[in-house]
Formats: sequence, C-alpha cells, structure tokens
Amino acid sequence: MSKNIVDANYRFISASQEVNARITQRQQALTLYVTLTVSLLAALVALKPSGAASDPLPIEWLVLGFPVASTSLAFLDYKSERAITNLRRFLSELERLDNAHTHMPSYNTDPKWAMGANKARRFHDYAAAVLVAGGNAIGLGAFVSIYPEQIVEHPAMILIAIAGAVGSLVALLWIPKWSYIPSEVRRNHY
Repeated sequence: MSKNIVDANYRFISASQEVNARITQRQQALTLYVTLTVSLLAALVALKPSGAASDPLPIEWLVLGFPVASTSLAFLDYKSERAITNLRRFLSELERLDNAHTHMPSYNTDPKWAMGANKARRFHDYAAAVLVAGGNAIGLGAFVSIYPEQIVEHPAMILIAIAGAVGSLVALLWIPKWSYIPSEVRRNHY
C-alpha cells in the first residue's frame, strides 16, 4: 500500500511558486501605487495656474485621486493576503498527510516557521502604510499650497480625500489580522 505523503521537494516547490507569485503581486501593487501618486502630484503641479488664467480647471477633483489610489492598494493587498492565507492552509494540509509534519520540517504547519514568515511580511504592510500616509500627505499638502482658492470653494473635497486616505491607511494596518495562522496556534490562542 502506497503512502499519501507529498514529498518535501514538491511541497517546497509548490509553496515557493504559489506564495512567491502572490508576494510579487503585492510588490507590483506598491509600484502601481507609487506610480499613480507621483503622476497625480505631477498633474497638480503641471496644472498650477499661471498668472492670468482664463477659466480655472476643476482641479479639486484631481485631489480625490490620492485616496482612490490608496484604497486600490488596500484592496489589492487584501486580495493578495487572502490568497496567500488560502494557499498556506492548503499546503499545511498536504504537510500533515500521514503525520509527515511530525518527522519532516513543515514550513506552513510548524508555528515557528509560519509565524516567522508572517512577521517578516508585516514589513510590506508597514511600507504600504508609510507610502499611503506620505503620498496622501504630500498630495493634499501640495493641493492646499497650490490651490488655496479651491479649498475655500470646495471644502468637502478635502474632507472626502482625508477620510478616504485615513480609511485606506486603517485598512492596510488591519490586513495582518487575516494572515495565515497554523491550526495549532489557532486552537491554543483563539
């Protein structure tokens, strides 16, 4: 009778390919966010009124792009975190076939490895939060500095932009709550 143990090489290959693909997607989301934020900032500066402007542009709508970019980053990070969590649960089940996790190192089942990976990945969450806080502060600061008249005329736009920025920042800091937790740790602590 053959055993249903998934070879350690297959587990490693499967885990590294699938999880690394999701981590790469998270990195690409950061790059997309930075690109959007810098582009919005460049547009704010480029559309700065010069002396005798005839009709002012509705620039106040552009300021909403900063929280929209931040919210998009939060959604993409959430999606990636959920995919990584699902994959790691699946891989943990494979590692437990025929109690293989008791005599072979098991990256997703053994809490010392799994929780260490979560702690390391938190730095991505911190980087995203810093970028969102900084990107929104710089964008809103530039808008306030360059377009003070539009703020007086459309104060709701700034309030909406601030609320969106704070909301996306909170969401990014909350995402680690959905990280993968080995079943042994979940049973003992939850």
